[in-house]
Amino acid sequence: METDHNGLHLKQTTINQPIILAKKANYTMADPRLERIRQLMREEEDKKSGNNRQTSSGDNASYPFWNIPEGSTALVRFLPDADPENPWFWAERQTIKLPFDGTINGDSPTKNTVTVTVPCVDMFGDMCPIIAETKPWWKDEDKKEAARLYYKRRSFITQAFVVNSPVEEQNKPENPIRRLILGNELIQKLKAGMADVEMEYLPTDYQSGTDFKIKKTKKGEYNNYGTSEWSRRSRPLSEAEVIALEQFKLFNLADFRGPRPDADGIAAIKAMFHASLRGDPYDFAQFGKYFKPYGVGGGNSATSTDDESVDDFSSTSMNTGAGHKVEETVAKTVDSSASASSGAKLQPQDLLAKLRERTQSRT
Repeated sequence: METDHNGLHLKQTTINQPIILAKKANYTMADPRLERIRQLMREEEDKKSGNNRQTSSGDNASYPFWNIPEGSTALVRFLPDADPENPWFWAERQTIKLPFDGTINGDSPTKNTVTVTVPCVDMFGDMCPIIAETKPWWKDEDKKEAARLYYKRRSFITQAFVVNSPVEEQNKPENPIRRLILGNELIQKLKAGMADVEMEYLPTDYQSGTDFKIKKTKKGEYNNYGTSEWSRRSRPLSEAEVIALEQFKLFNLADFRGPRPDADGIAAIKAMFHASLRGDPYDFAQFGKYFKPYGVGGGNSATSTDDESVDDFSSTSMNTGAGHKVEETVAKTVDSSASASSGAKLQPQDLLAKLRERTQSRT
C-alpha cells in the first residue's frame, strides 16, 4: 500500500466521516466537502439578508483556551463530527438565562438574585415559548431591553487536537481529542477562512487539512479573538494523532447540547419564564425536577442545565440523555465587541423592575 512522506495511510471517503484506510487521495478539483460548507454559508447569509435562516466533565475533555495568557496563541486542529449527517464540524447549542429574585423551598433559601439556564428548544426544531412570547417586544421601546435579556445565547461545540498550548493544564486527560466551546466571534473567523478560494481542502481533512491559531487579546475588559486565523500551510495528521483517532474515536457533538425537553419540560420552561417576569423567587418544589440554579442547594432531584459565569465562559452540568452526566464549559455568546461598546448595563433585576413598573402603570 502506498504511503505519504510520513508513512501514514490516510483517506476520507465521505462528506464528513473520516476513514483511516488508504493512500492519500489525488484531488483534481475543489474539495467537495469544502464546497458544501461554502454553499451552506451562502445560504445562511441569504437568510440573514431576507433573500431566502472549567468545571471539568467526567472525561475532562474541555480545553480552556480562554485561560491562555493575553497576547498568546493556542494552535489546534479541528476534527469532523462523528455524525456523518452533520456537514459542519461544530454543533450549535442555544440557551436562555432566567433571572429570579431569590429561591424558596430549597435546602438553603436565599433572597439573592439567581439565574437558571434553560435550553432554547428552537435548536431541536420545536417552538421556544420564550422566543415566541418576546418576539413582539422588539417593536416596543419599553420592552426591548427585556427582550434582549431573555433572548437565546448561541455557543458552538467543536472537537480538536491541541497541537500547541501556552496554558499549563492540571489533570490533562488521556484522550487528546478535546472539546472546545466557541462563541460567534471565533465561528465567524472559521467561516471567513473557509470562504477564501485559496483554501483548497476542508480544514478537518486528515491529510491536507489546516491548523487554526486561537489568538487571545483584550478589548476593554473582555477577551477578544479577532486576530485568530487559519495557518497558511496544510499539515497531515501526525502518527500519534492518527493512533489517537483509532483508539478514542470522535465525539458525536450533538450529545453535548443537552437533552431535548419533552412536553412537560417545555411547559416548565414557559412557567419559569412567567415566574421570572413576575419577580417570583425560584421555587424548587415546582421546578426542581426540571431545571435549577447553578450552585444553589435544593436537593438532588433536579437536572441542571445552568451555568456559572467564569470570565467569558460558563460551567454547565447537564444530562445528555445517554445515561450519564456531562459537565461542559459553555461560551457566553454575547459579542465581546458589542458588550464593550455598550457601556454600563442595568442588572437583570433592575430591567425586570422597570418592565413591571411600566406594565402596572398601563393597567
